[in-house]
Amino acid sequence: MSKNAEPLLLSIIVPVYNEALSLEQVVEYLMASRCLIAREWIFVDDCSTDGSFEILQALSRRFSFRLLKHDQNEGKGAALRRGIAEAKGQFILVQDADFEYDPNDTPNVVQPLIDGRADVVYGSRFRQSSVTQVHRTYHYFINRFLTLLSNLFSGIYLTDMETCYKAFRSDLLQNMTLTSNRFGIEVELTAYLAKVRARIVEVPISYYPRTRLQGKKINWKDGFAALRHLVYFNWWVDFDAAYNTSRLPETYHPKFNEVKKPVIGSNDS
Repeated sequence: MSKNAEPLLLSIIVPVYNEALSLEQVVEYLMASRCLIAREWIFVDDCSTDGSFEILQALSRRFSFRLLKHDQNEGKGAALRRGIAEAKGQFILVQDADFEYDPNDTPNVVQPLIDGRADVVYGSRFRQSSVTQVHRTYHYFINRFLTLLSNLFSGIYLTDMETCYKAFRSDLLQNMTLTSNRFGIEVELTAYLAKVRARIVEVPISYYPRTRLQGKKINWKDGFAALRHLVYFNWWVDFDAAYNTSRLPETYHPKFNEVKKPVIGSNDS
């Protein structure tokens, strides 16, 4: 990095909805985790009804993170879209407000972005690592099935499309015209990546799934909705609708560096 280069900053967006039971411990765990570059934490409370926002208010004074609030419950996708719009870093990462994902995996997820080897990094729960995590059977098969369909529809081969840990260059992510309010945001993000010249990398991550009794919010209705989203975002939304094309860097455009064929009868030598 040159002396005049702007210091790298990672914006981490944490959507929160009714996580009061373990929220203080989760935030302390997140803040104590390691990272390779400076971080900007953005917590988005999606109109919690259990006191989560008040807990975050107190913690924000202690840890100096940014706190945003929705006046009505809109869903994870809406919270992420709000955080993405507010992010100031060159890179943006998504983090859930629970213990399912280990924030100490962040350096491995972000490293390809820092090195300039990728525009997007997916942290895969299904890629082999030194320890093999046991998954809940129902969610495992649903995730693998949706990832398979996503691969067929988008043409991008991934092992874990539904992963929370996705890291992006902000000049790509902030120019997506995202619309999903709930968990369809995962499908929408991947479908839109298939429409541009983005370098995508997968790295293995840890995963500690929680049960519905522990507060897991995704359900079978979201699985059926994902099927509709897979068709809609991959086949019905084109590049011009998926991106703010006037602001998206030219290198991401699908026809960048396309060799132009000479037009017969032209005056070009």
